[in-house]
Amino acid sequence: MSDYNSYESPFCTRYASKEMQYVFSADKKFTTWRKLWVALARAEMKLGLPVTQKQVDELEAHIDDIDYKAAEEREKLVRHDVMSHVYAYGLACPNAKGIIHLGATSCYVGDNTDVIVMRDAMQIVRRKLINVLAQLSGFAVKYKDMPCLAYTHLQPAQLTTVGKRATLWANELLMDLDELDYRISSLKLLGSKGTTGTQASFMELFDGDTEKVKELEKMIAEEMGFDAVVPVSGQTYSRKADAQILSTLGGIAQSAMKFANDMRILQNFKEMEEPFEKNQIGSSAMPYKRNPMRCERITALARYVMIDTLNPAFTAGTQWFERTLDDSANKRISVAEGFLAVDAILNIMLNVTADLVVYPNVVRQRVMRELPFMASENIMMDAVKKGGDRQALHEKLRQYAMEAGKHVKEEGLENNLIELVLNDPDFGLNADELNAILKPENFTGRSSQQVEEFVRDCIKPVLDANKDILGETAELSV
Repeated sequence: MSDYNSYESPFCTRYASKEMQYVFSADKKFTTWRKLWVALARAEMKLGLPVTQKQVDELEAHIDDIDYKAAEEREKLVRHDVMSHVYAYGLACPNAKGIIHLGATSCYVGDNTDVIVMRDAMQIVRRKLINVLAQLSGFAVKYKDMPCLAYTHLQPAQLTTVGKRATLWANELLMDLDELDYRISSLKLLGSKGTTGTQASFMELFDGDTEKVKELEKMIAEEMGFDAVVPVSGQTYSRKADAQILSTLGGIAQSAMKFANDMRILQNFKEMEEPFEKNQIGSSAMPYKRNPMRCERITALARYVMIDTLNPAFTAGTQWFERTLDDSANKRISVAEGFLAVDAILNIMLNVTADLVVYPNVVRQRVMRELPFMASENIMMDAVKKGGDRQALHEKLRQYAMEAGKHVKEEGLENNLIELVLNDPDFGLNADELNAILKPENFTGRSSQQVEEFVRDCIKPVLDANKDILGETAELSV
């Protein structure tokens, strides 16, 4: 069969990294099932059930050599994925096949694996998010002193600096990191809860010994790298966990979209650009164009993630009593694709933030076109100091501003407000004095200090605590 005549997910062919794809792969899923069966058998052996070390060793020796064909053929017959893999595992482990899955229900392997997969996926997201923060904070420090126009309502308002604006992007990602860290730290394994969460099967196995049933869960959790299991459950862990984790991913998508949209606008202003490669084609029809294709892709994928957060939310709300199975088909798509999309977003952000392009002359030019309007109050105050009438000067500046605005908007000419003030003797200001007032650095407030404080107090502690994962490079396939 050709590789080109059936659907392939763009997450696999264009967007997500190989490592994130592996986390949601069949190999990861079914080897984790087997690790959970090993952990269960080992704990049951230690707690006195008729499971031998030889059986545990046999199971452990065959974690990775999965006979997928045997499992698939068995599933066609029995229509049950877990029991099909129990069968295939038993073929590889004939001495241990009788004790595989002892006392457990399907969700023992299914749900515990889902928790493990989400934990591992969140660690990948975390590593990439921290590296994006490192690159953005470096950019912020580099450009902390460069004045640029700041906007409210997408209209020029006052001045900020290029670096200060970057801290706005970084701060939202830092908020996302805090949320992600909470989700990772609070994630718990389902454990061995049984068919309806009562652990009745394990109480039967251990002759009603509650302490052994509780110890069984503790031992499994420790072997799988968790310090706790959920305190109570039905057959499954609460699907609110999926909804909360996807909501966290949605928050990252929101921050990424904000960054990407700002960049797309700045690229239109010609103040900043995303990287543009030497042989890159910006448009098939217009050779001169440099489309912000990376940031557009961030926006597109972020939109997908934000909508995807509704899937686990509805799933969590429609679980009946101790469990239903309407979660499975939706969950295996929505959770995986949420992670794959955020992974892709962060890959692109790593690429973009590693080489953001700034055009200082354009930035300065755009500042100087608007600065005379913003400097009106400063001009008035300096004129009053030289003996001018505050009220009369205020009225003149209002009229001159309107005239200059007409000059710019209706006639397409340069802002001539300063020229009007210079030619009015009532202001008593010469060209040197006006130029001193119009120094952009005088209008950026504490922008530079805010960058320094933010990076020092908020970003540096994070980077210092995560030195072992810094240096991530972008895996950008398209």
